[in-house]
Amino acid sequence: MNEVELIEDFEINPLTIAVLPIEYGGKLYSKAYQLDDELISPFKPLELIRKCCRLYGSSYEGRKDGSKYLIGITHKIPITIDSTNLMYFFPTTSPNKPQCAWISHEHIKDYKKMDSTHTLVSFRNNKSIVIPVSTYSFENQMLRTALLRTKLMQNVGDYNRKTMFLYNNHSNASEHITVYGGND
Repeated sequence: MNEVELIEDFEINPLTIAVLPIEYGGKLYSKAYQLDDELISPFKPLELIRKCCRLYGSSYEGRKDGSKYLIGITHKIPITIDSTNLMYFFPTTSPNKPQCAWISHEHIKDYKKMDSTHTLVSFRNNKSIVIPVSTYSFENQMLRTALLRTKLMQNVGDYNRKTMFLYNNHSNASEHITVYGGND
């Protein structure tokens, strides 16, 4: 196996398939699995998730609040880091627990039960990782994240339909000019 590189300035990105906690030099770090690489970050998985949310214009708390609002889940909440890049991640346990891993919903190909507390997850790049979580819990997180994605797509679709309706019903808008502060 190749040496895994320590990267101080790693950022979760569309190629990230999973971020797992690892012990490295007596401290809790993250092992980030990319589509084509593996690396170690000196930050905990939740710290990387928080940083990435900020990089995409929000906060982790804001992403959690949005997910709570859309799907009504209050614990182990999946989040949308960036929907345009299909960056939907879910925690394997409470994000505050040191053993919590974050998995990219987009890159999962399949999963199967290893034993009562471990799930083998296969990704689209044919990489497989054993995750220390029951298959029941893993599947529940998959379904929650799928629900979040569906709700977001429905909202975007509703907005697009309303926009098209308004556009089609006001196709003669160029004939009506509104002046700010003026009376029509």
